[in-house]
Amino acid sequence: MALLTRRALSTSLEAVAHADPAPRPVKILQIGDGVFLRGFVDWMIDVANEKGIFDGGVAIAKARPGGLGHQLEAQETLYTVLLRGRVDGREAIDRRIVSTVQLALDPHTQWRRFLEIGAGRDLRFVVSNTTEAGIVDVEEPFDPDVCPESFPAKVAALLWARWSTLGPDAPGLVVLPCELIEANGATLRRVVLGHARRWGLDPAFVAWIEGKTVFLDTLVDRIVPGFPGAEKEALFREWGYEDPLAVAAEPFHVWVIEGPKAIAAELPLAEAGLDVVWTDDLRPYRARKVRLLNGGHTSTVLAAFLAGLDTVEAITRDAQMSAFLRRMLFDEIAPRIRLPDVERRAYAATVLERFANPFLRHELISIALNSVSKWVVRVLPTVEDWVAEGEPVPQGLAFSLAALLAFYRGERQADGVYGRRERGPYPIRDDARALDLMTAAWAGAAPGDAPAVARRLLADTRLWGKDLTTVGDLAAKVETAIAAIEDLGVRGALDHLSLASPSRAEPPPGSAARG
Repeated sequence: MALLTRRALSTSLEAVAHADPAPRPVKILQIGDGVFLRGFVDWMIDVANEKGIFDGGVAIAKARPGGLGHQLEAQETLYTVLLRGRVDGREAIDRRIVSTVQLALDPHTQWRRFLEIGAGRDLRFVVSNTTEAGIVDVEEPFDPDVCPESFPAKVAALLWARWSTLGPDAPGLVVLPCELIEANGATLRRVVLGHARRWGLDPAFVAWIEGKTVFLDTLVDRIVPGFPGAEKEALFREWGYEDPLAVAAEPFHVWVIEGPKAIAAELPLAEAGLDVVWTDDLRPYRARKVRLLNGGHTSTVLAAFLAGLDTVEAITRDAQMSAFLRRMLFDEIAPRIRLPDVERRAYAATVLERFANPFLRHELISIALNSVSKWVVRVLPTVEDWVAEGEPVPQGLAFSLAALLAFYRGERQADGVYGRRERGPYPIRDDARALDLMTAAWAGAAPGDAPAVARRLLADTRLWGKDLTTVGDLAAKVETAIAAIEDLGVRGALDHLSLASPSRAEPPPGSAARG
């Protein structure tokens, strides 16, 4: 079976969606060659190129030594993106051959070529995904002939080469970091300017960065797990070609960019039918994702796991747990998102579809990692918003915290801390302090002690950053819920507290927005 190449594309693959593979000017420099950017940004650019909305190529630069350069060269920079999931209640599968990538390089061994691309007059955008740990301020010396180690230092050196080559009036760049940290653009800008100043570079260059180079905060949202290795042989036979670089992703996607409309016009992805939102305030969209998508996970998976389920999809197929999830999303979390009601409910509906994706196997025990800090970031703000409005804490949100405490009821063994459900023991993974505090609190607890243990744990500021017994009626409801869990189990407690009844706010089927 032949490897995917441009010849194969031109001779036998015309039925597969793709842009014209003709060479394009490099308008986008991408730092990071992982599956996310290839299945998200590059996929978007290819769609826009195919529709004639955009005419630009991408140069991919490896963020760390090594990478996919040689493999991309072997496939003439082509690869497949396979989208599989549920859309409006129906299974959806789509395949695209991305032809927008023009070249791939490793700046650690091709530093001069990297700088040449940075100085290109066609170049306008820089995108990145170097993981959350990529945007860090690490002091390192500057040598214009040597590739720096850190990502921000690479950007600073690239901008210096652009300014030095093209002169004081060099066209600026628009930097769109996709790292999952808050204020990613503003943070990267601060670190890049810090490098430029510490290196003692020309003050006129620093002023050029401040005035001409734009760093925008962005929020990305798509699950891109990579390629299902167990299915690759069957998929390759179906496609008629081999593609070791293929990327699998869910259909859902949204890219929110906090920036001016003038720049949006230069990157008209929304006009190509893609879910790209330009806004002057990213915060409501971040809250929507963190609270509904991530908070939907955190508020339900521990209860579902204790109830005997193992995957997120299984939650959506279980009548009781699905009803609890819907209540959480539509009745308890969505009302406190500061967006129009139709918009937040539509997003909640997409979360349900994404959780029900039969092609993604999300293990609940994996999602349970570091649940204490996740609950603080993803769920507690919604609880506090209810209290700030003078409302009681919703019972489901309180139940999610009770389930967390019950999940962490474990014993220390030689290789870690383990809890127990009906199906047997399970590992509890969190930072050492959280595990120590939880196991110490539960040690020696007798039947009926759960409410008292829960109150002591809620008051421990080392776990939550604050005393949760002071947050409205949260503690009282957690005590009630954990007593019910101890006596009746999770399923019995959900029924006893009427938390598995149908949601009152869920929109009708088929109304889920694509972003």
